[in-house]
Amino acid sequence: MRIVHESDHARLSVLSPQLVRFEWSPGGRRFTDTPTQVVLDRDLGGDVEADVAPWRDGVHVRTTGVDLYYDGAEPTPSGLFLQVRGGVTSYHSTWRYGVPPRPGRVLDGTARTLDEVDGRCDLEPGVVSRDGFAVLDDSTSLARTGPGVTQVAQREPGAVDLYVFAHGLDYRAALRDFHALTGPVPRVPRFVLGNWWSRYHPYSEEDYLRLLDRFAADRVPFAVAVLDMDWHVTDVDPSHGSGWTGYTWDPALFPDPGRFLAELHRRGLRVTLNDHPADGVRAFEDAYPAVAEAVGVDPASGAAVAFDATSETFLSAFFEHVAHPMERTGVDFWWIDWQQGEHSAVPGLDPLWVLNERHFAELGSTGRRPLVFSRYAGPGSHRTPVGFSGDTVISWASLRFQPEFTASAANIGYGWWSHDIGGHWGGRKDVELAVRWVQLGVWSPVNRLHATASPFQGKEPWRFGPEAAALMGDALRLRHRLVPYLATMAERASVEGIPLAEPVYHRFPGRAEAYAHRATYFFGADLLCAPVVEPRDPRVGLARVDLWLPPGTWFDLETGRRYEAGAEGRPLTAWRDLAHTVVLARAGTVLPMVTEEEVADGVELPTHLELRVFADADGEHVLVEDDDGPAATRRLARTPLRLDWAARSLTVGPAEGDLGVLPAVRTWTVRVVGAEGEPVVVRDVPVGEQVTVSLEGPPSAPPVLEECFALLDAAEVEHGTKDEVWGLLTRGVDGPRGALVSELLAARLDEALLGALTEVLTAS
Repeated sequence: MRIVHESDHARLSVLSPQLVRFEWSPGGRRFTDTPTQVVLDRDLGGDVEADVAPWRDGVHVRTTGVDLYYDGAEPTPSGLFLQVRGGVTSYHSTWRYGVPPRPGRVLDGTARTLDEVDGRCDLEPGVVSRDGFAVLDDSTSLARTGPGVTQVAQREPGAVDLYVFAHGLDYRAALRDFHALTGPVPRVPRFVLGNWWSRYHPYSEEDYLRLLDRFAADRVPFAVAVLDMDWHVTDVDPSHGSGWTGYTWDPALFPDPGRFLAELHRRGLRVTLNDHPADGVRAFEDAYPAVAEAVGVDPASGAAVAFDATSETFLSAFFEHVAHPMERTGVDFWWIDWQQGEHSAVPGLDPLWVLNERHFAELGSTGRRPLVFSRYAGPGSHRTPVGFSGDTVISWASLRFQPEFTASAANIGYGWWSHDIGGHWGGRKDVELAVRWVQLGVWSPVNRLHATASPFQGKEPWRFGPEAAALMGDALRLRHRLVPYLATMAERASVEGIPLAEPVYHRFPGRAEAYAHRATYFFGADLLCAPVVEPRDPRVGLARVDLWLPPGTWFDLETGRRYEAGAEGRPLTAWRDLAHTVVLARAGTVLPMVTEEEVADGVELPTHLELRVFADADGEHVLVEDDDGPAATRRLARTPLRLDWAARSLTVGPAEGDLGVLPAVRTWTVRVVGAEGEPVVVRDVPVGEQVTVSLEGPPSAPPVLEECFALLDAAEVEHGTKDEVWGLLTRGVDGPRGALVSELLAARLDEALLGALTEVLTAS
């Protein structure tokens, strides 16, 4: 950091070549050097190289990234402005103090909650912009006066504290500076990446275990058991208030909580309990006497211990006598739900921010990798994953918005959203919608099925009929098969700040097409997702997905179909039946997966992995696996997987790091997508040894006629139309595809059928 101007009222600092801070103190010399609720560290790498020259009564500062002008007076648009250098036009890339950005240019970040949202909602701004600059306004966040969340102080009234991110179109660089400024993304525990089961329902111990037995019988795996509020006593004497807040297990449902939690752990699941903390700790709670004494309330009085996010005494008592004892019994982390509001006894101190930060820190202090499940509390919330987006409305409009909402959060560095997959309330039973939502969940940062208290709204797959149950089961098993890939991407998110769900425009910021399809996103380093969010055409049985395919060669993960996008990329209209969604792997991808046989509850490190290799380019994946322990004692191993396509070989290992965290030997099954040949199985390889697998076989020819026949056969259109089209296909499939498509256009087919046939004919 370099201070380039300081006076009684103003201070101007350059934190990186593209990041500038401006402070204005109306009373004089009351600048903030301590961390704030949002900003933790302003030293982003030492003294920044900059040319500083006088300008008016202030300075002109020039770095490799910006030209900055300040006249030394109270800030105005004419006296404080910045020009972004490189990558954008000067006409639109000038930031001026107090001038709103052009509409739609600053890219959306995220929102606190999706409660009561049916479709789109307004999103808070991110720190990236198509005009090359964006502002993080930290003027109203509280200054930290000590390490505790209650050790905060208000800023000077009228003070200005702005951070101008002037990174041009290098969005990843802007987010690197953002994370350096506000703190890194924690490494989430591995179990977060598996399926979560959640339902607002008064389960008993017997009910819950019977449900898990049914899931196991159907081979539907889960990694996290979410217990909504009925785990605790809810039927309380009205003199105490409502039953929403509670910390005493309901003995009628859970006579032996320790036994129940131990059984869930034995099955491989982790457990989170719902907490509505607003009513504090009341006299009927088991922990009340200890909490009351700790805060100075006479237990004999029966007076409630009020929830107070500003009181260190209350918070310490709560964790010592309520949360930590329950964690020792088997609770793995807490789901912090609503009701405490946005205000506290300290103006500007949001109780949600306090709860998120404190729960995360407290769980980390117990020797675990910390985690909290709660709503978004503003910029900097990426430090306390995982996000709970609220009570989702059951509708196609909600489903349609969720992919964009999830990916856009990357623009404010927030990567671990968990949605109510399937929707929480409202709507009606819609089997197609339910299947599509579960498919989206597979390709979301967190896949948590959820439903409200209605007996008609559970998300158990068997509720939706045999076909839907089979498809949901396939999707949920696929999610657990993907955990090795997801764990590596979680490591990347922590180390590099690149979220699992990343907007396409982060990698292709200069392409207008990348902004036009905001429900399309990269899912980790190598996969591109465009989930189906529209109902199927009723006659043809296919749903439409419009996307832009980035440059290169891509393979459909589910069908193996190959798409050439060339050097410039191309638009693609895809059509999918209920069994499929749009997930593409770039050529050269090495995708590590758990084998079908090893899919089970929990996320244990597998002994048998399938490596799905996508032809036509070199590639590499470094498999990252650890013990899920805290950073101080973490045991970590890395296994390189290197694809040399020219040599037709895949080299596995040797694993490096702490090999004791891995199974001693592993079996590897290698499947090549885009080339003929049977899978290769290499058994019982010691993890510390290297093995090279030969990938034989010529390029595979796509089964064009077979795919077209299947589309025609499934479509509920006239048989005469099918016969006519089949004749065109069989006569013309070996000729120029453009001519064949022209003949199909002349046949005046249903849009969905024509589109699907065209997609198949032009894919390869």
